[in-house]
Amino acid sequence: MSGEISDGDLVRLARDGDPVAFRLLVERHQPAVRARARRFCPNPSDVDDIVQESFLRAFIALDRLRDPDRFAGWLAGIVHNVCRGLQRRAPVTLLPDWPEPLHPAAADGVPSAEDLDRADALRAAVADLPAGQRRAVALHYYADLPPGQIAEPAGAARASLHKARLRLRAHLTEHRPDLIPAGRTHMTTVRIARVERRIPPGPVPIRFPSFVLVLADDATRRELPIWLVADDGLRLSGLIEPPTGDRERTGAAQARTEDELTDRLLRAAGARVTGVDIDELGSEVTAARIALTGPAGSRHIPARLAEGVAVAITAGAPVRVSDTMMDRLAVPLSGDDRTVPLPDPAPALAALGIDHRPRYEPRNLAFADGLDSWLLSGSFAEHASHSHWQDYACTAEGGIAVLSSTVPQPGGFAFLGQEMYADDYRGAVVTFRGEFRGEAAADRAGLFLRVSQDPRGIRGPLTERAALDDPGNTIVTIAGDRDWTSHEVTARVPDDANTVMFGIFLAGRGRIELRRAELTRNA
Repeated sequence: MSGEISDGDLVRLARDGDPVAFRLLVERHQPAVRARARRFCPNPSDVDDIVQESFLRAFIALDRLRDPDRFAGWLAGIVHNVCRGLQRRAPVTLLPDWPEPLHPAAADGVPSAEDLDRADALRAAVADLPAGQRRAVALHYYADLPPGQIAEPAGAARASLHKARLRLRAHLTEHRPDLIPAGRTHMTTVRIARVERRIPPGPVPIRFPSFVLVLADDATRRELPIWLVADDGLRLSGLIEPPTGDRERTGAAQARTEDELTDRLLRAAGARVTGVDIDELGSEVTAARIALTGPAGSRHIPARLAEGVAVAITAGAPVRVSDTMMDRLAVPLSGDDRTVPLPDPAPALAALGIDHRPRYEPRNLAFADGLDSWLLSGSFAEHASHSHWQDYACTAEGGIAVLSSTVPQPGGFAFLGQEMYADDYRGAVVTFRGEFRGEAAADRAGLFLRVSQDPRGIRGPLTERAALDDPGNTIVTIAGDRDWTSHEVTARVPDDANTVMFGIFLAGRGRIELRRAELTRNA
């Protein structure tokens, strides 16, 4: 379209702090990045990680892109480097006091693609040094020898190391500027004030944001509210204060045991958590960096925000939030020092439905009672920013259920389904069928049948790619067809299966309609 903002202009806007610009770049280039990751990565299960890491690395290095109009080619190079690094699984020796934070992964850990790529670049830079400097670097940073054991006098070795660091930084600045750290991010130390449950007790949609973590900046009397999905909220609330209710107590006790075990393991290894930093990796995406120190030196471990906060609570480590994030999202303390003004999630909750407890048989397949017994959920419900909770909607009338997008570019995917216990279906083959019509891009809508052996239900990232690649899901896609057509999907239910879920899904703009739904058990 002629009116579409160019990549170069979006890059410039993102550099100037526009909160939407980089998200638009991600949405625009995500299909190409995913396709490129699939082409270069031999393991399909790594594709989601490669996509996320590629955009994260691009966001961090955005200020160092010389020609903003060549963003697509630059991003393609980053994807290739991430894929290439992911395929190198050799252990990398930690460089404890390397100049700037250019640390490869520790030898006793599994290196990430970013760790391996950084280590590869460092090796190439070291190989380009003069022989004397190369020897000094290898002995000091890789063999852990003090300067006095490298050359006599020790000052000569320190001089060689100093010259080597200058040359290495110059080499990386010219050949790999994306590895040169940006300027220091200013952080604010905060207090973990509380976790509030913002939805009344009772069943809620799968992974719906239902808790708020409140971080307090006492110096400026501000609080930062962060939405959390139920599992994360229960975990953190159990670490902060005693939980109420049997389900909450059970979940919190298990999470607390796991967190305490992690802390004991770190201490047994001589490692200590020195702090947890929280910052935005892109528009509406927050993450934590856990700072560790131990016998091998210091490291920063990226983690989900909830994981980072849990580690900080267990280890008694300080939590810091970037000033830009605090300035944009923090709210003033109210008079009672307890209530943070937040968007009311009630409309989104009503749209999603509230009862997803598994049953022992399918119900309301003719939609005679509207959407009773059906659940509308999906990855769009996991956006804790409150910006995508109502991107999809579902209605039922006259025996027809309609799942549709409500905005031009919805976030994530949605499904309408039922979940049942597998007791009466174990050892048999089940078939879900119905008549469908819709308006959607090819391969972005269809029907599914999910058989799960895990009593905990869906685990891990609920992304479209993860759902398509999950061996527990049997999926049939439906091309946009305005006429009613019959489709069915079949799967065998193992003897150890726990639940069976079936329904329809939609990823992106469009709609899909279902009538005459039927689930049958075959011998």
